[in-house]
Amino acid sequence: MKIGVVGAGGWGTALADLLARAGHDVVLWCFEPEVARAIEIRRENETYLPGISLSDNIKPTTGIDEAVSGREIVVSVSPSHVVRGVMGSAAAFMNPSAIVLSASKGIENDTLLTMSQVLKDVLGDNMPIAVLSGPSFALEVARGHPTAVSVASEIEDVVLLIQRTFSNKRFRVYAGDDVIGLELGGSIKNVIAIAAGIGDGMGYGTNTRAALITRGLAEMTRLATKMGAHPLTMAGLGGLGDLVLTCTGDLSRNRQVGLKIGSGLKLSQILAEMRMVAEGIKTTRSAYDLAQREEVEMPIVEAVYRILYEDKNPKDAVFELMTRDLKREIDTYAPSV
Repeated sequence: MKIGVVGAGGWGTALADLLARAGHDVVLWCFEPEVARAIEIRRENETYLPGISLSDNIKPTTGIDEAVSGREIVVSVSPSHVVRGVMGSAAAFMNPSAIVLSASKGIENDTLLTMSQVLKDVLGDNMPIAVLSGPSFALEVARGHPTAVSVASEIEDVVLLIQRTFSNKRFRVYAGDDVIGLELGGSIKNVIAIAAGIGDGMGYGTNTRAALITRGLAEMTRLATKMGAHPLTMAGLGGLGDLVLTCTGDLSRNRQVGLKIGSGLKLSQILAEMRMVAEGIKTTRSAYDLAQREEVEMPIVEAVYRILYEDKNPKDAVFELMTRDLKREIDTYAPSV
């Protein structure tokens, strides 16, 4: 198939390589000219996926028109805060019958829209859209480590096509239709991963991390079900699976941000040192605002928001979380009615 991948970060490059090695005609749009040149000349994305030899079937380009024109599938995998601008620029060149696969994880700050909702906003409601999410570090996918993810769309034929196109003996794709659940799980887990990193950075142990993962899952489930998701989605690859990976894996940029905050660094210092995006930083603001709008209790998300954006002392945040009013556990998983 003719596939355009829009975004040459680590994840976009890994997906482009996966598809190219399966024999597809892949064009990869690169924002930075130096990334495109490195892929063209040395077959390596030295900036975002160093050490991985890329397939010769990948054609890098800095022209958004070349990346999407005539493509049967367009994969949107730019950082979430630029998806609107990038895909808005691509819209005029896209095949009207193309399938758009969103592989970015995040919630737009000002509008509180998920990425599929942003894509519908800039591409039109008639464009078929699917969402890919799940526990999948780009480096491990690029190295061929067995990985399982999930794809969801409101259109069954679209789900099945993406499932067949992306699946191979090392990359297994499960099909579903809970788009909002998959997107919220993939977004909110990054906020919880920052919290888990903060706990680790403060020197707390695995008890603390397990508590944050479990209670973080409860918060994700409350918000997702309030917004129409199926609660079991949060128990799947796009919920619990991705949450565990991001809260525990050393390759998690969001956990690394939390580790640095827990060790005493300020967010401004961390951002100054980062080249790659940690989606949870911006998503924390969106998740906090979304929880306020939907009137959903999300104390861990609120604590991370206060730490990142109001300079709250992490020790004070932990004390407040641990001394909240006592509650029943299972009741908090039930959606509001």
